[in-house]
Amino acid sequence: MSSLLSVKNVSKFYSSHTALDNVSLEIPQGSVYGLLGPNGAGKTSLIRIINQITGPDSGEILFKGQHLHPNHTNKIGYLPEERGLYKKMEVGEQALYLARLKGLSREEAIKRLRVWFERLDIKPWWRKKIEELSKGMQQKVQFIVTVVHEPELLILDEPFTGFDPINANIIKDELLDLSRKGTTIVLSTHRMESVEELCTHIALINKSRKLLEGTVRSIRQSNRTHQYEIEYSLHGNGNSELWQGVELIRSDTHDDHEVVRIKLPNNVSPNEMLQRLLPSVSIHGFHEIIPSMNDIFISTVTEAGQTHE
Repeated sequence: MSSLLSVKNVSKFYSSHTALDNVSLEIPQGSVYGLLGPNGAGKTSLIRIINQITGPDSGEILFKGQHLHPNHTNKIGYLPEERGLYKKMEVGEQALYLARLKGLSREEAIKRLRVWFERLDIKPWWRKKIEELSKGMQQKVQFIVTVVHEPELLILDEPFTGFDPINANIIKDELLDLSRKGTTIVLSTHRMESVEELCTHIALINKSRKLLEGTVRSIRQSNRTHQYEIEYSLHGNGNSELWQGVELIRSDTHDDHEVVRIKLPNNVSPNEMLQRLLPSVSIHGFHEIIPSMNDIFISTVTEAGQTHE
């Protein structure tokens, strides 16, 4: 998979603060790329550089193999965390104005906006003023003007802020649809459940440095802890003897069956464990506990903090 955007050794310094320290990323074309990190990690600084709001102090950014240039602006859609709608303007008037700033003709802008307003169920609000809309409705308008010019790269900074669960799911569905159509999406969020649902790739930045990068699947697999949950019922007695040589993390009784979580030593495979158990128990469930992105986020950031101390 080729890269749509390449961030190469980018650093950004302020008077008494390093925002980015030699950060390199490869954002594959067509991916949903999660840009993760605690507050103050450097994510917003990187996003501002990609959008050419500021420039790097060193390093470079390539868009489809070319050095990032002002001409690329119309191929990028950016939804910042801090929203910027003019509250006294009518919704339709403002959406049309912002769409035309992205290079659309008036006729084409109106055509596309009407489709999106219908799609997100805000058509009746066209002639309302922004200040008359709820925060969630304003978010929908901002989302529409971010995607209406059909950007190749869509950058969203905390896009679900202000949405109730129903509207958050609507936006998630729209993002997945855009991804299926070929849009490359960079998603900066603290909501790890959104990362699990949407992202194909992630990078984790902490204290201005990149700690992790790769596909969600490969990162979760590489952080496996060899823990398994087993649901079973005994044929007879002798439950404690079943777990000799393995680490018993948790054990619970549920009606007529038991549920345990164990950690296998490196020299014992899951198949060997099952073969050991089968003469004594009936297995109702056996699955590996793969760490969630939330677990990986916390452990990686915590470990990095301890390393730097």
